[in-house]
Amino acid sequence: MPYTPILATLGYVLSPDRRRVLMIHRNARPDDAHYGKFNGLGGKLESNEDVLSGLQREIHEEAGIECLSMQLRGTISWPGFGKHGEDWFGFIYLIDAFRGEPKPSNPEGDLVWIELDAVPDLPLWEGDRQFLPLVFDQDPRPFHGVMPYLDGRMQGWAFQR
Repeated sequence: MPYTPILATLGYVLSPDRRRVLMIHRNARPDDAHYGKFNGLGGKLESNEDVLSGLQREIHEEAGIECLSMQLRGTISWPGFGKHGEDWFGFIYLIDAFRGEPKPSNPEGDLVWIELDAVPDLPLWEGDRQFLPLVFDQDPRPFHGVMPYLDGRMQGWAFQR
């Protein structure tokens, strides 16, 4: 059967001093599958846009800022990740320059600046703990990983650079 994932972007916006990252605390809707967790910003690509345009649109919609510099840090295939077992494929970016002041919140939750060294202590998807060190490390090579999910639980993680 062909692999036909939902294509998405996930962006991590760095503060100008590169010590903090802007994350969303998904605390606005109790019916949200991400409720209570912290996450990067992003979402599904639309059929008429390329990956960078989708990332820029999502960051603007969610945070009200304009991305000026974006670095592809990696890709992840998430088979079975969706609410109904849909496959997802994400393009993971680090945004290291932006224009504007981030909104304090959006309909999904509060936008919060988090110290980079505090990110591992946050309530995150268990899989995020696996790939986030690769997003923030100094290795310039993008990573490409596979993280299967079953019934909302990560089943494994493998990547290469």
